[in-house]
Amino acid sequence: MFILSLIARPGTLETALVSSLRNATGGGAAVWLSQGEAAEFPLDHVPSNLEELRVAVADQADLNLVPALGRRKTMLLADMDSTMIQQECIDELAEEAGVGAHVKEITARAMNGELDFEGALTERVALLKDLPETVIDRVLETRITLMPGGRELVATMKANGGYAALVSGGFTAFTAKVAGLVGFDENRANTLLVENGKLTGEVARPILGREAKVQALEEISARLGIPEADVLAVGDGANDLGMLGRAGMGVALHAKPSVQAQCDLRVNHGDLTALLYLQGYAREDFATV
Repeated sequence: MFILSLIARPGTLETALVSSLRNATGGGAAVWLSQGEAAEFPLDHVPSNLEELRVAVADQADLNLVPALGRRKTMLLADMDSTMIQQECIDELAEEAGVGAHVKEITARAMNGELDFEGALTERVALLKDLPETVIDRVLETRITLMPGGRELVATMKANGGYAALVSGGFTAFTAKVAGLVGFDENRANTLLVENGKLTGEVARPILGREAKVQALEEISARLGIPEADVLAVGDGANDLGMLGRAGMGVALHAKPSVQAQCDLRVNHGDLTALLYLQGYAREDFATV
């Protein structure tokens, strides 16, 4: 048994669209998880034209198919940059260093899988050499904003016995702050090296990239005593593909095109609360934050 999920921007999901898809696929009774935003219905088979249906409604809603069994996950493994926050931290630091445009271009190519992650990170961090360490706090306060729905996602999963880990190819100076604001249980990231109050332009080794995220999935799920099938992973870049592919539910959130092409579950219209709808939580089930 499967669940066909439709998620749109609040107030834009029309009953007519849900009904037409249900009729076209032979689905069961529709359930609204949030009126005008999220609906779903059961299917006893995978539609042969699933991708065609997804493309047909792409301008209106995110269409995803998930197994009905084991939908609710007990662990969240999340990327940070452009996933739990709306920015790329290294790009914001680069703006302070006066090399913003150059670094943004490298970041975009790295996240799209066009460049080696470690090499691209090393190159970009080198351009931050001699920035005062205090710039990190300034960037956090003036440039970084949380992705909508993140607090609700973490709080609701934790209220239902879940565990939340933030794993980033970014920097601990940012993940520690974001993890605290959103409610994560732990965080892992790279460490920017500092000397005499200034960034040295280097990152502590080993550099955490794609494999480190997979390793985090393995280690944390083993520590918790849960199977990897009980993990929900979310990210947007090429270095997230490993964990997205390994997790029981891997979601590409507002992801780069090359990343979406390799992920079965994609969210482009919704915010992070879409990950709750995919698990079958209704709006009234969300934890208060």
